[in-house]
Amino acid sequence: MASRTAAEKWLGALTNLPTASGREHQVVAWVENWVKRRPDLRLIEDSGGNLLITRKGKKRRDPVLAVAHMDHPAFVVTEVSGQAATFQFRGGVREEYFSNARVDFVTGPAKGGRVASFDPRGRIGVIEVKGTGPEPGDIARWHVATSRPRAGRLRAPACDDLAGCAAALAALDRARERADLAHFGVLLTRAEEMGFIGAIHAAVTGSIPADARLLSIETSRASAEAPLGGGPVIRVGDAVTVFDQELTNRISRAVAGTGLRHQRKLMVGGACEATAFGVYGYVATGLCLPLGNYHNMGNLDEVEAGTGVARPMLEEVSLDDFHGLVDLLLVAADAVDDEGNLRERLDTAYSDGRRLLG
Repeated sequence: MASRTAAEKWLGALTNLPTASGREHQVVAWVENWVKRRPDLRLIEDSGGNLLITRKGKKRRDPVLAVAHMDHPAFVVTEVSGQAATFQFRGGVREEYFSNARVDFVTGPAKGGRVASFDPRGRIGVIEVKGTGPEPGDIARWHVATSRPRAGRLRAPACDDLAGCAAALAALDRARERADLAHFGVLLTRAEEMGFIGAIHAAVTGSIPADARLLSIETSRASAEAPLGGGPVIRVGDAVTVFDQELTNRISRAVAGTGLRHQRKLMVGGACEATAFGVYGYVATGLCLPLGNYHNMGNLDEVEAGTGVARPMLEEVSLDDFHGLVDLLLVAADAVDDEGNLRERLDTAYSDGRRLLG
């Protein structure tokens, strides 16, 4: 069973791996090796490269899947001419962060360079490369100053959503010790940052069981209302939709009885895969970690207000929030089949109190 030390080790490893939409290969290899060391688990890669990890054997309950995505916003080289590398930026980052920004190549032979131009309409541009040039398909990410995290925090290049992947795997590792959670599994998706492409593929091709309940994990922009260190978040919706009412309510009721530190918030700073799953007919809700320096955008509040300088930075999460999310996933996996729902509670209240209406 995953200890806190082991879970933090996986968290540190995953959030430092090179990854981008369509270029998640190193994350996939890491996960495949993780599963191989656990012979009671089964890994199925669908035709879009999404990874479904479940326990072997018969299940007595309909599946519950913790879902996280394996990509993070990054530069992907599409063409090289001399010392100029044309790139596509795959993910959402404000235009201000690209101006003359330094980048580090994290795959291939090149080391570093600087953004010479960027067109936000097509999210394409050119990097002036120093020294050996990259190759098409190579990944670059922002050059950021390394810094020691504050006590109880993790700072890394790609917490979104590799921290979610780590939490899902840690929860699955703990669930392996419990016969009552044999129905709990993990779905790791691709190309979320380009419009939920992997999640949509899994939904439309049927690689997700039709009766699955989905717990979509994100690392979502922290705010004064949902701060780092305030606990993992039961996310009732995002900037686009609200999530499945009954599933969200069942989890909320179950967690309230555990004493687990948590938050329940809408989290409108972006959208997540729970929205896509709901559109395609699945029962889904959201869970998340509050995230500092969302998409590596340091000073984001000031940049949005026009009062600060755009500065790429490492992303940051609270370790207590991370461990709380692992606990929350296990509570949620068990709670989805709790007897009773809000309609039944309201029916009882009405039956008991209708005499008051005369």
